Amino acid sequence: MDRYIGLDGHAQSCTFRTVSPTGKDVGRQVVETNGSALVQYVRSIPGTKHLCLEEGTQSAWLYEILKDEVDEIVVTMPVRREGCKDDARDALQLAEGLRTGSIRQRVYKACGPYSELRAAVRSYGILRQDLTRAKNRLRALYRSRAILVPGDEVFRPEKHVRWEEMLPPAQRESAALLYAQVDSLTKIWSAAEKRLVEASKPQKVVKILSTAPGIGPIRAAQIAAVVVTPHRFRTNREFWSYCGLAIVMRSSADWTRGPQGSWVRSPVRQTRGLNRNRQPTLKSVFKGAALDVATRMTSHPLHADYQRLLAQGTKPSLARLTMARRIASAVLAMWKNQEVYNSAKHRSNITAPA
Repeated sequence: MDRYIGLDGHAQSCTFRTVSPTGKDVGRQVVETNGSALVQYVRSIPGTKHLCLEEGTQSAWLYEILKDEVDEIVVTMPVRREGCKDDARDALQLAEGLRTGSIRQRVYKACGPYSELRAAVRSYGILRQDLTRAKNRLRALYRSRAILVPGDEVFRPEKHVRWEEMLPPAQRESAALLYAQVDSLTKIWSAAEKRLVEASKPQKVVKILSTAPGIGPIRAAQIAAVVVTPHRFRTNREFWSYCGLAIVMRSSADWTRGPQGSWVRSPVRQTRGLNRNRQPTLKSVFKGAALDVATRMTSHPLHADYQRLLAQGTKPSLARLTMARRIASAVLAMWKNQEVYNSAKHRSNITAPA
């Protein structure tokens, strides 16, 4: 007998709702957010168990401790619902969605052999964001006094004192405190980067992916930690959509009557953009790699293709998007075939995305 279980997790308690294949509510329980208590309750449910929970702070932990206790486990993105809301209703909605097959977006949670690498990538990304924000705060302080700071001079230990002297006395102590924050975060971020490099060394695929243009060891480690396995994606377009590189087209009133009464497509204006439901780390990785190809790797064949697109009248942003897509496709193929990058396999007769 199949049992469809919805789990609504919180910091102190987890609410379970269980329904039968016919939709009958056959169980409701509130369990302490404790690993052994959760496992014990799930084991007490008879039959073939299908579990559904929402993506959140504790979803990775819940997935790890419960995946071996059920026959199917699904993590889904939260959906905003109108009307009454409580833990029991949320858990019931998850169970019903799994029973009826109406789960719209599933989140891939399996980490395979990349558990340590994923943790290193996550801490590296968080610290990089914190360091960027701290630098922007210090830049903003100087900008508020009409002082423009070129490059990274204000963050250098040998020059920051000279820049502080340009500020009014009332602002200097604030600048010193903000610089101290930047300095400490820089050291911590460097340690996180070293940890990421060490965690990626045992993974053979990181060495393979780092040969792709604009990727390198850090970006290759981020790709491996997020994707885990390339076989999740059947085609390049699926991978582009996951990375946020898919073009979204919107139009209305597409058809109009032709001269002989037949329907013809009307010349409507379409709004274009990239899909929003994307993996932000991968989008940053591939757009950063495309920017490197466009601005730094002037001798690479992809840079010649980029210049060819510009000569054809393509906007620079769309040309870089084309490069990002090509790099993403190359990375996916390299991973699936377990081979290093070969520029000869790229076609030079390219066009910009429509």
